[in-house]
Amino acid sequence: MQLGRTLPPELPAGAAGYFPASAAAIPGALERSAPYASNMEWRFGDEDAEWKPISTPAFVGWMIFYAWFLLYAARNTSGFLFIDNANLVVHEGGHALFGWFGNTLGIMGGTLLQWMVPALLAAYFFYHRQISGFVFCTFFFFENFLYTATYMADARAEALPLVSLGDSDYIEHDWNTMFGWWGLLLYDTRIAGLVRFLGWMGMISIIGWMGYRYWMDRRTQQFDEPGK
Repeated sequence: MQLGRTLPPELPAGAAGYFPASAAAIPGALERSAPYASNMEWRFGDEDAEWKPISTPAFVGWMIFYAWFLLYAARNTSGFLFIDNANLVVHEGGHALFGWFGNTLGIMGGTLLQWMVPALLAAYFFYHRQISGFVFCTFFFFENFLYTATYMADARAEALPLVSLGDSDYIEHDWNTMFGWWGLLLYDTRIAGLVRFLGWMGMISIIGWMGYRYWMDRRTQQFDEPGK
């Protein structure tokens, strides 16, 4: 199963703009915001300064899961993994969301949102220094590269079945269209191979980073124990 985008005859007009407000225009606004600014500075400087250690049972469990998933992905020949059902939903939502900003962004929006969702979640866990959440979201950010590579490699052949939110008469192949814009259609399989390689390297690297963090935490704990 793969992705397509519906091209409506006319895109609806965008939503009305908003009116920015200035804090200086509200008497006492800056003074009242000072304690909150101070608290935010404290959070950046103290609470989330260090990565939160991951326990041994959690580390072992996650490593088993990631090892299984990599083996499953390596043995899969269809190019569509079970997690890609979720990626498909996000992808189609990206077409609907970015379609409000024009046809070009509407076509690109599927892949953009598909990559943005795990990236933004990874950024959240990075800010809060939560290893398990950061690794999980980063891992599946790079897993999206495998799915995208499958779609890219099909740009000229257009053999994959496409899915669309709307009328099937308006379906078009995202990467056939985008590679056509950029004059890269003849290189679809080469680009797909590079994207797939980056996806695999990203997944393996983030797992290696989690192992490194776990080892560093255990080493620090050993040095902190009396008599060590």
